[in-house]
Amino acid sequence: MTAHQIESLFIGLAAILVLGRVLGAAARRLGQPPVVGEFLAGLLVGPTLFGGAVADFLFPADIRPLLTALAHLGLALFMFVIGYELDLALLRGKERIAASVSLCSVLLPFGLGALLAVYLSRTHPTDNRTGFILFLGAAMSVTAFPVLARILADSGLGRTRVGGIALASAAVDDIVAWSLLAVVVTVSGGGAQWTTLLAPVYLAVMFLAVRPGLRRLFDERRGRGQITADRLIVVLGGLMLSCWAAEWLGVHFVFGAFLFGVVMPRTTSERVRAQVVDRFEYLSRLLLLPAFFVVAGLQVDLSRTDLRALGELALVLLAAISGKFLGAYAASRANRVPPLQSAVLATLMNTRGLTEIVILTVGLQLGVLTPDLYALMVVMALITTAMTGPLLHLLKRRAGGAQALGSYADGPPARPPADDPAPARTAPRATTRRQAP
Repeated sequence: MTAHQIESLFIGLAAILVLGRVLGAAARRLGQPPVVGEFLAGLLVGPTLFGGAVADFLFPADIRPLLTALAHLGLALFMFVIGYELDLALLRGKERIAASVSLCSVLLPFGLGALLAVYLSRTHPTDNRTGFILFLGAAMSVTAFPVLARILADSGLGRTRVGGIALASAAVDDIVAWSLLAVVVTVSGGGAQWTTLLAPVYLAVMFLAVRPGLRRLFDERRGRGQITADRLIVVLGGLMLSCWAAEWLGVHFVFGAFLFGVVMPRTTSERVRAQVVDRFEYLSRLLLLPAFFVVAGLQVDLSRTDLRALGELALVLLAAISGKFLGAYAASRANRVPPLQSAVLATLMNTRGLTEIVILTVGLQLGVLTPDLYALMVVMALITTAMTGPLLHLLKRRAGGAQALGSYADGPPARPPADDPAPARTAPRATTRRQAP
């Protein structure tokens, strides 16, 4: 690297850190998840405004590969934390309704997205039409578990029955959607066919060898509840190897990072889990994810959006919102959840957040999405995330408060969240404190 490249890299990262922090704080004051403001910071330095002059000044072309490398590392750490915080204990007592709500809120938007892809394939041709159709359907099916948990905590619904069902449904949704997406990425030509056949071997190694090994590593009788540097190095090295294995198999490294988080032991104390997550998420959250926002924003150009693109955006929003809402609402009503509470569940399941943008980035890297359609899908992710808070506020006003909205006669009484001095504890610990991208 030349001196000029080093200077440009540090100045650009400093600028995006400050801008992301300011806009993230502004988003919080407006009742929005911070990721909305942070990603807008990435868009502001992209080609959408001023013809890309800001992007060319802060991030010249010769340092963008370095930004991409930082972004990939940030995604790996982020997906590891998401997998680690995916707690299937949330399903206890809610298995039937969580499974039905999740499956309906995945299958219906998947079908609508696939149908829309058939239409969009005429104006956005790709080399793999089948992969494009399947990918767009899968991208419509995602719910952002971290953002949902944060919204529940902020809205006071975290301790309610409906909030618990929403978290459990989102957990199942994550498993189904990521599994589905892994298959779609494979079909889309992510890697050689013979290596993909080894995926079951990779899964067997992760669950039958790596998981027991990690359980022994974190045995509290050995470490007395402390996380040493040696333990963290083993986890970090294992994460990198899992990412490499997934990429070599042609499934994409984000799945390897997510799976390594999933196989992390859940039998450890909350203190141990907190220490592991804290050390991984702070590096990712404060430095590496802002690099991802820059890389993603540099690939979104809305300056050339015309009437045809606006029409396509309207169709994308219609398929994404109606598919999630109708699927979750119908499943909730089938499980005898009252209409207003069913509307809450459906609204929450429409949240997409950073998880959706990660998936869209994968599609762009694989060549499944064209840059123009990628930009429209990013707008959809931001809109569906931003609309959740205001819709919940309207439903709360109609119901007469969070407690009345979150509970119903068929379930146990919910504890009032209004007097809770730390409502963030109602959602997964690290998810809420991280302010949930």
